[in-house]
Amino acid sequence: GDLGPFNPGLPVEVPVWLAINLKQRQKCRLIPPEWMDVGKLEEIRDQERKEDTFTPMPSPYYMELTKLLLNYASDNIPRADEIRTLVKDTWDTRMAKLRLSADSFVRQQEAHAKLDNLTLMEINSTGTFLTQALDHMYKLQTNLQPAEGSPSQEF
Repeated sequence: GDLGPFNPGLPVEVPVWLAINLKQRQKCRLIPPEWMDVGKLEEIRDQERKEDTFTPMPSPYYMELTKLLLNYASDNIPRADEIRTLVKDTWDTRMAKLRLSADSFVRQQEAHAKLDNLTLMEINSTGTFLTQALDHMYKLQTNLQPAEGSPSQEF
């Protein structure tokens, strides 16, 4: 698509890929999203720790954006190290909740689960584990059940 012309000194919204490209060429200064603030991220982390369910995140791509912006423009983000730690703490809390939810799901042999407020990256990080666990559970159940029409093993 067409982008520009850009006026020096005036903020403009552009796709992340372009912002990073311009930053790498030292043609711009990145302005972090509003939610990428220590105070707001502390609130998000604390809320996530308090709740049993998953709380809504400020962006469906919070982890990806944080990694990109901190890797390529940490000099434009105030308190970048604290932000990195807060996002990592929130991620770890959510992953622990997801593992507990998956464990409970498998133990209780549920047929479906409701996973509100998860991002795609969070779902994908446990997708392989969960599908393999469910596959193993299915194999165990089918091997333990006698086939129909077969003679009983009871004496």
